[in-house]
Amino acid sequence: MKVLLSGSSGLLGSALLERFESERVEVVRLARPHSRKSEGVSWDPVSGEIEKNRLEGFDAVVHLAGENIAGRWTEAKKNRIRNSRVEGTRLLAGALAGLARPPKALICASAIGYYGDRGAEILREDSAAGKSFLGRVCQEWEQAAMPAAGKGIRVVWLRFGVILSPNGGALKEMLPPFRMGLGGVIGDGGQFMSWLAIDDAVGIVMHALNAPDLRGPVNAVAPNPVTNREFTKALGRALGRPTTLPLPKPIVRLIFGEMAEATILASARVEPAILNASGYKFRFPEVESALRHLLGRIF
Repeated sequence: MKVLLSGSSGLLGSALLERFESERVEVVRLARPHSRKSEGVSWDPVSGEIEKNRLEGFDAVVHLAGENIAGRWTEAKKNRIRNSRVEGTRLLAGALAGLARPPKALICASAIGYYGDRGAEILREDSAAGKSFLGRVCQEWEQAAMPAAGKGIRVVWLRFGVILSPNGGALKEMLPPFRMGLGGVIGDGGQFMSWLAIDDAVGIVMHALNAPDLRGPVNAVAPNPVTNREFTKALGRALGRPTTLPLPKPIVRLIFGEMAEATILASARVEPAILNASGYKFRFPEVESALRHLLGRIF
């Protein structure tokens, strides 16, 4: 299999590259001109340029590129979050749709931010979209890939939850205070967190590449979402540290601004209904065993 990969330097992209190498999948990176290797395909979503003549001959495309949502959401930051996803996907999907020999599949990242803050409601792939900033971005993001679907390319939108890895993302940021015994629940701790071990994030991308009947939106989350309180206690046990210092909502809002309401304090209880029906077997369906594995503290 020959795969074109965007976002190869990110948390998931880096892990996916290792898996591709172990399975001898031929990978070509889609990257900005200043960062790409000589064998890569060049693109620039900002200027709308892409090397169309080098897109022929791929079996599949895995599209993970997008601005990191972490940090305070200034208007400039929000524009980068949206444009990197929507305009980048539109550029890529349009180019693929114009090929004489398009790839069979486009596996495109999306996010459970699609659903917005929904409390304890169980959310499946057919649940309504949220009206928040992230909800609108995710809707546009997924719609941007429609030209590829219209060409007959099998398009899968993987709505990723919080990917857990000690090498990056939310877990890496949590580890220093938790290791010092300064961890605790955020807000009232009742908000649901739909999570996914990095091992399963990679496994789900591989499953999507190799499941010819899988298409459309797919919730890429573990089958057992947990509340923030449950996650906090599980991480404390995995580290052998107390978790008695809560972080009140006003402090979270003060530090993180709008991002706090959309991510840290938001509640999304997401079910991987389509993944379950497709036969995917999770390596880590329970959060504490996932954390112990990721942190090297196996039972």
